[in-house]
Amino acid sequence: MRIVDVRERSVPISRYNDPALPSGGLTTSIVALTTDTVRDGKPVVGYGFASIGRFAQGGLIRERFAPRLLAAADADLANGAGTNLDPFRAWKTMMKGEKPGGHGERCVAVGTLDMAVWDAAAKIAGVPLYRLIADLVGDGSAPHPTVPAYAGGGYSYPTDDLSQLSDEVRAMLAQGYTHVKIKIGGAPLERDLKRIEAVQALLAAPNHLAVDAMNSFNAEQCLAAAAALRPHHLWWFEDICDPLDFETHAATVIAYHGAIAAGEALFSAAEAKLLDRYGGLRPAKDILLFDPVHTYGLPGYLQIIETLKGGGWPRSAFWPHGGHLFSLHVVSALGLGGCEVNPFSFAPFGGLSDGVTPQGGRVAPPEVPGIGFETKAKLRDLFGSLSTE
Repeated sequence: MRIVDVRERSVPISRYNDPALPSGGLTTSIVALTTDTVRDGKPVVGYGFASIGRFAQGGLIRERFAPRLLAAADADLANGAGTNLDPFRAWKTMMKGEKPGGHGERCVAVGTLDMAVWDAAAKIAGVPLYRLIADLVGDGSAPHPTVPAYAGGGYSYPTDDLSQLSDEVRAMLAQGYTHVKIKIGGAPLERDLKRIEAVQALLAAPNHLAVDAMNSFNAEQCLAAAAALRPHHLWWFEDICDPLDFETHAATVIAYHGAIAAGEALFSAAEAKLLDRYGGLRPAKDILLFDPVHTYGLPGYLQIIETLKGGGWPRSAFWPHGGHLFSLHVVSALGLGGCEVNPFSFAPFGGLSDGVTPQGGRVAPPEVPGIGFETKAKLRDLFGSLSTE
């Protein structure tokens, strides 16, 4: 059981359904990981990508972590029966010799390859990824066939912002989403309040809206935003300040009273423990957004869940960042609170399988072997072009 080839390419991604709109030059890495296992006359290929928001990781993938997988012996990668890849052994192979701390963005490079390993392992097993995860690391209960999902997006438009934002949210609701999340913090607070009011007017209830400040507020701005947002009864207030400014975070939790969501920009169990200890969060109310790709992949994400479980955090508090099919499988398999979906952002990675829409605000992972990237035609073509280069 070997990995015989790993290919990476950096590709642009856009925050908008119209990629011509300026989007900050965002990129992500895609990888195709070829195994020596043959199914239907072809080698099994696992696909992965670097989630969204942290830029591509080509150098680290090509020069540091992929070579370790390619050089590994069978025993370093195969499960005990020798019948499949063992994603946890593969993860240990990638992390061999790595020192604690200093996460930088190596965590994203490892998570990208880890996603591809899981995709390949599920394909070899002939099962959807959520079933493989549940079998290997679940708590013994059956995977959730459908999970709550909200539509993420709502970035500021360069022109006609309120009109275009309202059109975007109407399109989300038309697809079957009941809850949405939009961005704030990139404009004066008065402008953010107008965005919130415009969207809440379209929703069934004010608490069907969450807002994401993308870690943009300083201490003074956090407290001002907390006071201004309290009367709006939001679902949650996300990424309020610098992710390591725990003092400001804790003070804002006290001032705001409503639900706070955090963790997207933290990458390890050690950082998650600091957030829990010093960030003022409340396990009975608040939301944890750690990204299963950005936290060194699923093994690192599981370490975070286990660490925070000791602090009283329920699995229902975990709503993974990402907005793509991999996170959907993880939520289903582990019985987490729900997932983000980006129906109009970060194409072709965001959104559900082609032709699939939520039913009553809930979604199901694809019932095909692996993650199911191939159920999205444009994404299938993108990954396919990489694996055949």
